[in-house]
This record gives sequence, C-alpha cells and structure tokens, in this order.
Amino acid sequence: MNSNRTIAVATGKPGMSADRKAAVWIGVLYIIGTVALVLSVVVTDAVLTGPAFLAQIAAQPNQLAIGAVLVLLAGFALAMVPIVFWPIGKRYNETLAMGYVVFRGGLETVIYIVGALGWLVLIALSKEADAGQLANFVRTTETVIWDQGAITFVLGALMFYFVLYQSRLVPRWLSTWGLVGAALGIVPPLGGMFGLSLGILVAPLALQEMVMAVWLIAKGFSPVPTLRPELEPTSSRAGLPAITAGG
Repeated sequence: MNSNRTIAVATGKPGMSADRKAAVWIGVLYIIGTVALVLSVVVTDAVLTGPAFLAQIAAQPNQLAIGAVLVLLAGFALAMVPIVFWPIGKRYNETLAMGYVVFRGGLETVIYIVGALGWLVLIALSKEADAGQLANFVRTTETVIWDQGAITFVLGALMFYFVLYQSRLVPRWLSTWGLVGAALGIVPPLGGMFGLSLGILVAPLALQEMVMAVWLIAKGFSPVPTLRPELEPTSSRAGLPAITAGG
C-alpha cells in the first residue's frame, strides 16, 4: 500500500495520486510560462521598437533587464513541463515522450537563454559609443532566433499532443485541438523565411494551451488507460490484481 492509499484509509478521503499532482504542476507551469512570456513582450516592446532602439535601451535599461528575467522564468517553467510529464508519457510512447523532453525541455530552453542573453548584450552595447552596427547585428540575430526557434517548440508540441491523443489522458477534442494548433503553428516560422507575416496562426495553439492548463488543474489526467503490453505490471499479465500507476 503506498502513501496515497494510506492517506485514503486513515482519513476516509482519497489522496492525490502522483499523476494528479503532475497534472496540476503541468497546468501551473504552462500558466507561469505563458504569463511570463506575455509580460516580457509588454515590458520590452517600447524599448525594442523602432530604429532608435539602442538610445531607448540606454534610457531605460531596467525594462530590458526585467524582460530578460521574465524570459528566463518562462524558459525554466516551460522546460519543466516535459520533465514532469516524462514519467507519465513514457508509459504510452517512450520515444515521443523523450522527444518532447529534448525539444521543449532542451532545445527550446536554449533559445530562451540565448534570447535573454541577447537583450543583456544590448544593454551593455547601449553604454558604448559607436556600437550601432554591432547592436543592429545582435538585434537582427536575436529576432531571427526567436522567429525560427518556434519550429523547435512546434515539433515538441506535436509529439506531446500525439501522446495525449494516443493515450486519451485528456479528452480527444482537447488533444486534437492541440495537434491542429501545432500544425498551424509551424507555418509562421516557415513563412517568415520568405518574408511573410503569419503570426496570427499561433493563436489557436496559444489558446489551447491555456484551456488545457485549466483543465489539468481542475480535472487532471483521465483515468489511467490500458498500458502498452510490454509495460503492464507482471502481476497483471499473470492474472493477478495489478497496482495501477499513480494509485
């Protein structure tokens, strides 16, 4: 009998399983990451917009520094999502669950770190004379990294939502929404390579993530479906009662 069942016996109330806790944490981390990213844009937009951005940064360096901190917070929160999901996702598709860790927990996090460092470099350059050309290079590079780096996020999202769809850990309408949103989300970075502005296409996925975050916090994952045969407990294959995951 595990600790959750011990709590249930002692108090007469069901304890929160490991999977339920993971669902809540994933929802909370999604919200923290999204809010931090939105705030970083709000805080930095005024100083990064326009040809005189370097003078604007020199006048208000703290705004860019705060934006960098918010980006790092978002990167940390969103990097933790695949790590928290890994013990659950690997039961249903270990390859895609690991891919999600690599793309969202690893590659996407690198983009956040590089983006934040780029802003900090701009703060340093704003204090130097004749740094305009180098600052323009840093700004252009940072913009390209943000725009094209979205591909890693979308690929990770496709893996994540396929596992959710396959396992039915969330309702099919929610995981299907995520798959469609991720498919649309890959269009803006690809279009950006040809000078097209299609950022509106990320809206369905952004909205879906917030809906799913609230769903996971409120309801958690659906009751554990049947595991892949090779991952079923030995006792279950022998005809004995199996201890379900997270129970």
